[in-house]
Amino acid sequence: MSSRKNFSTASKSLDAGPLLRISEVAGRLGISSSALRAWEALGLVSPQRTESRYRMYTEADVRLLQRALFLRRARGLNPAAIVHVLKKQGVVAAPAEVSQLPGQRFRRLRLRRKLSLAQVARATGVSVGFLSSLERGQMRCSIGTLRRIARFYKTNIISLFETNGDAQRLVRAAQRKVLETSDKVRMELLAWGNTVMEPHLFRVKPGGGSGESYAHEGEEFLHVLRGEFELWLHNEDHYHLKTGDSLYFESSTPHRWKNPGRAEAWILWVNTPPTF
Repeated sequence: MSSRKNFSTASKSLDAGPLLRISEVAGRLGISSSALRAWEALGLVSPQRTESRYRMYTEADVRLLQRALFLRRARGLNPAAIVHVLKKQGVVAAPAEVSQLPGQRFRRLRLRRKLSLAQVARATGVSVGFLSSLERGQMRCSIGTLRRIARFYKTNIISLFETNGDAQRLVRAAQRKVLETSDKVRMELLAWGNTVMEPHLFRVKPGGGSGESYAHEGEEFLHVLRGEFELWLHNEDHYHLKTGDSLYFESSTPHRWKNPGRAEAWILWVNTPPTF
């Protein structure tokens, strides 16, 4: 009982998007857990997995399932037909390789260094409860906080993609490495390996952002493919970008960003060298 209470409390953190257990999603939708697994098998949703292989769903997954159930009840379509319709409409994206949850990698790094959660919490300024939930896959955090924890472990965010250095010239859309830091920020790595550039496609939903400011070595270039995007440098220079706009700046300048618009923003974002 107490662990469930802690999970519910942690899910309300302003720094993270909540992840839901399969039983919680089933209860909200009024369907069985086996029905959820059937939707997954058809490719409608791809829930994340904790280190113990438990399914964890985002609010975006829930909304997609709600849409599917509406189509089933209103139009009488069977599940396979619903998935076909949603894929044709572009609502269900082509499958991409999703990395492990960042917290799982942090847990491995912490155990390898024989550190306690309390020691890491003191060094990073993040609570023990938050770190524990993050490591168990029950929480996600902003890019700013993710960067701060990664810096403590002397690594960077690109290492969280788990690329294993398997560089390749051509990367198909379905082969991109994906990292979702919250239900509003999705990063797709467009190339990896022994590169001097680190190109991403950032997909940021309305209201999504980096959280706190962060900085690192190198230079950055971004180009807004669709939507709106705001970026602050040193909390002084403020840029409001729209579709077609580009921005170049030094990564060592503390920066933060968000999507102020009403639609998802797509950003081509390139760092060099790969220090993000």
